Amino acid sequence: MSAQPVLRVFVTRRIPQEGLELLQRAAVYAGLPTAAVQTRTAERDSIKSPQDAKTDLHSFSNGAAKRASDTRCTVSLWDSDEPVPRAELLKGVEGAHGLFCLLSDRIDAEVLDAAGPNLKVISTMSVGFDHLAIDEIKKRGIRVGYTPDVLTDATAELTVALLLATARRLPEGIQEVKSGGWSSWKPLWLCGYGLSGSTVGVIGLGRIGLAIARRLKPFGVKRLLYSGRQPKPQAQEVDGEYVPLDSLLGESDFVVVSCALSPETQGLCDKGFFSKMKKTAVFINTSRGAVVNQEDLYEALTAGQIAAAGLDVTTPEPLPTDHPLLTLKNCVVLPHIGSATYSTRGIMAQLSANNLLAGLTGEAMPTELKL
Repeated sequence: MSAQPVLRVFVTRRIPQEGLELLQRAAVYAGLPTAAVQTRTAERDSIKSPQDAKTDLHSFSNGAAKRASDTRCTVSLWDSDEPVPRAELLKGVEGAHGLFCLLSDRIDAEVLDAAGPNLKVISTMSVGFDHLAIDEIKKRGIRVGYTPDVLTDATAELTVALLLATARRLPEGIQEVKSGGWSSWKPLWLCGYGLSGSTVGVIGLGRIGLAIARRLKPFGVKRLLYSGRQPKPQAQEVDGEYVPLDSLLGESDFVVVSCALSPETQGLCDKGFFSKMKKTAVFINTSRGAVVNQEDLYEALTAGQIAAAGLDVTTPEPLPTDHPLLTLKNCVVLPHIGSATYSTRGIMAQLSANNLLAGLTGEAMPTELKL
């Protein structure tokens, strides 16, 4: 009986333990020295022993554990929380059969050429995939795994938190406390906008948009408007009213963008968009940075066209520290942390590892992007 071929995998970043353990388990069966995952940094090459990580077989499904044990692979990991430098990415993917990447890794034709004909699967630890050269990947017959659904609740929670922080001016209040600006109670000091009795407009009532709406309704929201390509049957759950975008913008006290990035939505939120909003309206974006024209947003905020804005996504990311939006008190910017809970990131890593291992063995992926 011939030996099972050893497949090569490159991981572009240090990942949560839940995913690493699955890859370590696959690496054990590749017969690597000390049954380890090879890690690479700019300064050194090292070997991380599986003993460095707790292994809990019960934390994974039987299928996941079997998939890992049935796959023989060598795993090279860029051992840093920071993005892999381009040169190291191109070097790391050489001859790889599988690539585990993140949203911040640009996987284009150059990377695919560097990987060569062995590359059969790309697993991205994200629900978005605009960082992948999809047409080129499809042309080469490479399968793609991604992580939909698992970050819905975490992103919805973050969206509500950002909305409340922006509308009630929480960052300003914290700064006043720290700087000594808190003197005495004043009737109009740091007043903001409340959700009770308000109208909320959600642009894109998909999984995340609906989860946001569910969480906002108990705050006493009077009307929940939404816009998109077509009415959604699930909108009945939140008493959602399907309206044209212009109506949503003109009637909403809070406008929440939760749509996918597409040619139709890129740059959607521009000067004309903001001019249709109420001057007291609060704008929130947790979808994709490219949906918003940030120069037009800055103008709307400084001119008093809208009251405030909260962003968890920007263009570029990270946003330069000297960007004009960061000078505004009425603009709250977060560093793209919508899915940043320990449990969510762990599940994302585990799902990404399972997608990768399934792709290597030609099995059905738990969540495959249909190209």
